[in-house]
Amino acid sequence: MNKILIVEDETAIKDLIKIELELQGYKCETASNGKEGADLLEKNVYDLVLLDIMLPEIDGYELLEYIKQISQTPTIFITAKGQIEDKIKGLREGADDYITKPFEMIELIARIEVILRRYNKGNEVKKIGNIEVNIVSRIVKKDNKEVFLTPKEFDLLCFLIQNKNFALYKEVIYEKVWGEEFEIETRTLDLHIQRLRKKLDLKDKIKTIYKIGYMLEV
Repeated sequence: MNKILIVEDETAIKDLIKIELELQGYKCETASNGKEGADLLEKNVYDLVLLDIMLPEIDGYELLEYIKQISQTPTIFITAKGQIEDKIKGLREGADDYITKPFEMIELIARIEVILRRYNKGNEVKKIGNIEVNIVSRIVKKDNKEVFLTPKEFDLLCFLIQNKNFALYKEVIYEKVWGEEFEIETRTLDLHIQRLRKKLDLKDKIKTIYKIGYMLEV
């Protein structure tokens, strides 16, 4: 399980990020100012730091400099400073990515996954209850018994896992998994969803969201 430190002084944003990331299977700790963040970084090892720039005590730039001195922990700036010069400065200071507020959680989660893969910290095996999905070998097991999935069924399952607990539009799922523009009359996605539900006994977990699409609820 990847461990993430969230350094953010806005309580509502900090709590929201923590809740959503823990739903995705990450272990999170939080700090409300730069000094608290530095203290936690001194005592613990993290796989990733999410860092605001405008922080009390020690600002984000100073804390990033400290992170680079003591570890190779990747860092993503999350900040209201949205000017291009701010972004360039943040990346030049050593941040691995830069996302501006307000942001969509689904985008933040995707960026986190990219950074963790880049640093070889991503989890090869994803678990949903009694189901194990090996992203690298593309092997799926249910109750430790291998279940055969077609390539598209596997890709669809992985996309649902990556975006678990988010309602996903059919158009988005189809375009991301099949790489084609969604056509209203196609039943391809619906049929693949039905097969995943049946093969992996996910009828209660892959929810149909009225007028939107589907959601893997974990």
